[in-house]
This record gives sequence, C-alpha cells and structure tokens, in this order.
Amino acid sequence: MGLGQDGNTLVQMLVLNAVLFVVLKFVFVFFIATGNSRDSFFGHVFNWFVLPANPEKIIWRPWTVISFMFTDQDLFRFISNMFWLWSFGYILQDLTGNRKLIPIYLYGGIAGAFVYVMVHIIAPGFHALADVDFLYGANCSIAAVAVATTVISPDYRIFPMISGGIPLWILTLVFLLLSFAGVNNGDLPTYLAYTAGAGSGFLFIDQLRRGRDGSLWINQFFDWFGNLFNPDKKKKPKNKKDEFHYNVSGTQPYKKIPNITQKRIDEILDKINQQGYRFLSSEEKEILKRAAEEDDL
Repeated sequence: MGLGQDGNTLVQMLVLNAVLFVVLKFVFVFFIATGNSRDSFFGHVFNWFVLPANPEKIIWRPWTVISFMFTDQDLFRFISNMFWLWSFGYILQDLTGNRKLIPIYLYGGIAGAFVYVMVHIIAPGFHALADVDFLYGANCSIAAVAVATTVISPDYRIFPMISGGIPLWILTLVFLLLSFAGVNNGDLPTYLAYTAGAGSGFLFIDQLRRGRDGSLWINQFFDWFGNLFNPDKKKKPKNKKDEFHYNVSGTQPYKKIPNITQKRIDEILDKINQQGYRFLSSEEKEILKRAAEEDDL
C-alpha cells in the first residue's frame, strides 16, 4: 500500500495529526521566546483545542469534541500514538479498504469524549482527583481502530517469520496496556474514556456484520464536502456490493467478462481500493496476473 496512493486515508490522518502538533509546538516556542509563561500558552492557545470536562465550556467551544483527538503536547506520546495509528491503520485498510479508518477514528474519539463529560456530570468528584480537567490526544480514537481491526480478523498475524507470526490481539493488548499505564493515577474519567473508545471500535464492527455500516453517512458527507471544492470531479456511482461486509455473500460482485479489458481491470483496482486485496476472487487475481504479464511482453 503506497504512501502516495490516491485516497489513502491513513496518510491523511497521520499528516493531519502531525501538522496540528507542529503548529502548536511553533506557537508554544513563540510564546516562550516572547517572554510569556507556559501557563499563558495553555490558557490562551492549548485550551482552545482540548476537550473540557465541563459541558458549559463545550457549548462555547463545540469544535473541541473533534479537535481534541488530533491535539497533543508531549513529543514521546505523540510519536508513540502515530506509530500505533500507522500499525493498526495499515492493517485495517488492508482488510477493509480506505473508507473505514476515518469513521472508526472519529467514533472512538466521540465515544471517549461523551463518557469523559458524562463522568463530570454524574460524578464531578472524580475530576477533582485528577491533575487536569480536560482530555486530549488520539488514544481514544486509536483504541477504537485497534479493537476494530482485531475484531475483524482476530487470527491476523504480524512478523510471520517469527514462529508463524504474532497474533494481532497481542499487539492490541500491548497498546491498550501502554495507553492505560500512561494515565495519571486517580484519573478515572480518562480511563473510562479510553475504554469507551475501544468499545466503539467493537460496536462498529458488530453492527457492520449485522449489515449496518456506520461509515456510510460520514463518507457521503466527506464526498459531498470534497465535491464542493472540486466541481469538475464526476461523482462515481457505487454499488452496495462494493461496500465491505464481514459476511461476504456468495454472489459475484462483478459480471464475468471473457476478455481482459481496461474497464475490467479498473473495476478490480477499484475493488482493491475499497475493500482490500484479500477480498478479490481467484478469477480477479488471475485477471490481474494475466494483465501484468501482457504488459511485460
């Protein structure tokens, strides 16, 4: 899966996280260089990107429900999170194509935000025990991606050269343990937020297996928004059979064409982009192989 592949949402997510992190760091350096204190930076800049526990503040900063999951301040934690996002996101795209990562990422962050704020409403005393009363970082979202990837293919193995490979669930367990270990003692709201993020990943795949794809409306919104800035782009009709479902039906997603045509090859490439290579039938893999051999002649 090339980094420059068209529609590679994993790269888009990594870039978005990295850009915001670098911008905030530059602003922080500017504040310090101009004689301002660290607290001044957090009060005038950083707090406008993190999720406050108090719902009254969220009313005046509604964007923080989204921005907090792309915001971080600690370099080591940021690099660690991006490594885990790349690891699980790469596998998820290989299994499901490019249109599930962003919805799962957003659902995980929103689920974590909801639980975090609800703890403040129901039991505000727990926030008093924590050092901070705001939530930030991609941990909730990555937890959702990790769990969703594991539920899709629990037998998936990495590093196959090591005794047949390491099961994906072990990698997920390591990530979750490290995430929880990085939370300050007594910060129960953050623990619960991470748990909610992981739970949303499980729920997303569970509903997907039941035929309810929670990513459709999000992808349709992004397609609509993208077309506003690219009116010359023709909207490509999509068949429901192109969408990923865990229980694949026995029907063929494409009509059989005796000869190898450019249209047939384009259809197969679109299927790889949407669902992943492993969902190609033996016939489709053979067509790609024959097409590659013809190009070499």
